[in-house]
Amino acid sequence: MSVDNSFESQVEQDQVAVQDGLQLIEFAPQQRPLIEEVLEGLTAKEKSLPAKLHYDQRGSMLFEQICDVDEYYITRTELALMREISGAIGDTLGNGCMLIEPGSGASLKTDLLLSAMPNPAAYVPVDISRDFLLESATAIAERHDIEVLPVWADFTKGHPIPSCEAVVRNRAIYFPGSTVGNFSRSDASQLLQNFASMIRDESDDEQIHSEGAVVVGFDCKKDTSRMEAAYNDAEGVTAEFNYNVIDRLAQELRVSLDREKFTFRADWVEDEGAIVSRLWVDESHTVEMAGEAVRFEAGEAIRMEESHKYTPDEFKTLAQQSGLGMERIWTDDAADFAVAYLRPLSV
Repeated sequence: MSVDNSFESQVEQDQVAVQDGLQLIEFAPQQRPLIEEVLEGLTAKEKSLPAKLHYDQRGSMLFEQICDVDEYYITRTELALMREISGAIGDTLGNGCMLIEPGSGASLKTDLLLSAMPNPAAYVPVDISRDFLLESATAIAERHDIEVLPVWADFTKGHPIPSCEAVVRNRAIYFPGSTVGNFSRSDASQLLQNFASMIRDESDDEQIHSEGAVVVGFDCKKDTSRMEAAYNDAEGVTAEFNYNVIDRLAQELRVSLDREKFTFRADWVEDEGAIVSRLWVDESHTVEMAGEAVRFEAGEAIRMEESHKYTPDEFKTLAQQSGLGMERIWTDDAADFAVAYLRPLSV
């Protein structure tokens, strides 16, 4: 995924809609036509597709299923860890905190944190999948006595922060699930810089709010076989998550992309410090897209997604390069997963 450094703090009236009883901020940015992005990726020297294409409504549902497969240790480990530490995080965030969750998904771990926060001001889930966002935001609103203000946006492109009825003493970004790992090192650094901007005090752009924080989860480096197995599950859910992109492009672009001509595999790439997910071409073929012929040669691959892993020291360095200091870090007993509590460095 790539990240822009733009940031919008104001919400225009015509961007606000009421949907299913919630005030929905609609800020889906103007984007390049899908065909342009797809053609650019599929005609490059190393074929690739934007990782965001995974997250239509079906893709978002498939990702939630991935979190339940036996091999995918990440969600189970993170949930267990959050059950232990959510109270400590909530106490540190303090009263009147607006919790913002970019790429909120089903918000499962958010339940634990919201329950542990004393008098939160509001919860702001942000997601690119509108229907999935509304479904999960409605569920959170039903379970918690808190103002929920969903924002339909691509969080990598910058988006407005809504106002809430309660007094906001500070803002906190909650970025769980190792989503930070889906970004290259440089893009992850830019993303963390954007998060630091989002928790600034609105009254003075030059002043970092003393109690603003970024709480981010990341997967730790470990045995290669365990990391690879988590993305090559026996049930094939992760494979379907990737084939769904091919199906989506075939339907939306009306091109003859055929999932049967590809095989999914995820591999550890040491030089990148990441699991790289690819669709490998099984047989040579050509597909026409918008009047252009796109050739797929047997044995080449389409790069679909990357999942970077960090040691705690590596992530601390990444945070510092982004203007954030690691004030505290928690890991499970096996050090498989970590949650970092970051605060802006003094400037």
